[in-house]
Amino acid sequence: MDSFMKRAIELAIENVKEGGQPFGAVLVKDNSIVAEGANEYHKNFDVSGHAELLAIRRAQQQFQTNQLTGYKMYASGEPCPMCLTAMYFAGIEEVVYCQSVEDAVGAGLGLSKLIYEDLKEEREDRQLKMIRMVLEEGQEDPMKLWKQKG
Repeated sequence: MDSFMKRAIELAIENVKEGGQPFGAVLVKDNSIVAEGANEYHKNFDVSGHAELLAIRRAQQQFQTNQLTGYKMYASGEPCPMCLTAMYFAGIEEVVYCQSVEDAVGAGLGLSKLIYEDLKEEREDRQLKMIRMVLEEGQEDPMKLWKQKG
């Protein structure tokens, strides 16, 4: 196991000892750690306070960029759908993880598995109900406005 994964696991273990969940993450570029995080879910009452998201936020703030192309994420656990989506948006090209979603389920942390399964369903069949409302006639269209700016 390489030093980056060892650090992600170390962060996860420290977090559990402090009352948090067993997740740590290290963001790497050019074989160097640029940012890291451990779930702060329990500290800040923020459902987005996941290890991977915190590492992404810290790197983006440090380098004043939204694009993290060329970066690699090391995560102690397989990323949840929210974290995985953030990695797609940030342009992260590779994720290395240690423990799987199934391992998390075995530890009593099964929400990621349920969400991954729910996302396979058609919108109308998902547990989280999604209701679309169309723009009113004559209402300014933010998507068209964005496209015109480009």
